[in-house]
Amino acid sequence: MSKILVYAEVVDGGVADYSLELVGRARELGDQHGFSVGALLVGCGVRGLAGELIQRGADEVYVVDDEALSRYNLLLYTQAVTEVVKAESPDILLFPASITGRELAPRVAIRLGTGVTADCTAIEVGEYLDPFTGVKHGKLLYQIRPTFGGTIMAAIVTPNHRPQIATVRPGVYPVPPKDASRSGKVREWPLDLRGRGAELIEVLEVRKEKRKVDLRSARIIVSGGRGAGPEGFKLIRRLADLLGGEVGASRAAVDAGWISYDHQVGLSGQTVKPDIYIAVGISGAIQHVVGMKDSKVIIAINKDPEAPIFRIADYGMVGDLFVVLPKLIERLEKQRR
Repeated sequence: MSKILVYAEVVDGGVADYSLELVGRARELGDQHGFSVGALLVGCGVRGLAGELIQRGADEVYVVDDEALSRYNLLLYTQAVTEVVKAESPDILLFPASITGRELAPRVAIRLGTGVTADCTAIEVGEYLDPFTGVKHGKLLYQIRPTFGGTIMAAIVTPNHRPQIATVRPGVYPVPPKDASRSGKVREWPLDLRGRGAELIEVLEVRKEKRKVDLRSARIIVSGGRGAGPEGFKLIRRLADLLGGEVGASRAAVDAGWISYDHQVGLSGQTVKPDIYIAVGISGAIQHVVGMKDSKVIIAINKDPEAPIFRIADYGMVGDLFVVLPKLIERLEKQRR
């Protein structure tokens, strides 16, 4: 049977949510197109995490558990992933587009003689007719991501090399629920990592800094763009506070220094799916839209009636934010009294 293999990244002693998202999506594709789903755990003391991966959708979990892997070492982790993939020959190999996934995936791809599509915002499986050779390929991975500066969405396929490798942005798929009734195999994968380059990298110190705001868990987000300006963000923060929400921003607002990067939504920021997303002074460029298009309700406030954001908005208001927001804030403050 064809196989999808997911690299399951371990963070703070547990499988990262963005890896569980990929296991869930792999399970969906597997059920639709006849793939088995495998997950790959690499680290030290990670054997106990295999059960959760099975409950989330994996049929088989490959565990590389070694003392030498207690700290992330790029050379050793690349070696471990490559050896398992070479032996198992999956058709599709998925990594989360985390810092680690973005670093590992291209190095593994080089060793396997294949390519990698980075930062996908969606993955699908389907047929592909090669326009040059006329050959029809089945069950190819469609690796979908923005390109040309975010002006178009490209669907990339890898018809002639295996595995088909992609990194997928965190937050684009839901974390699958646990199913305690599922069963699967756990395979220990012993590797001799001596002399594999561990001595070439020395970790002197590990510093962890928590993100100031995690927009992915927010139910309401009020985001500002270039049109807001620094004064507009004062109103946006007040509105978000009254609504019990978080403040988001476009890249233009972050680059201008009006708000920190932790609040950035979009292709180079966070991918979010709140119940309500209010876009204030945001034009609606695709770089931003890919990070918030799956919000349940999108409300756009912009003085330009032709702004692209209105094309995806459930509700739109054409007006000056410095007129609209104070009235909204006044109404909410009255309700609080």
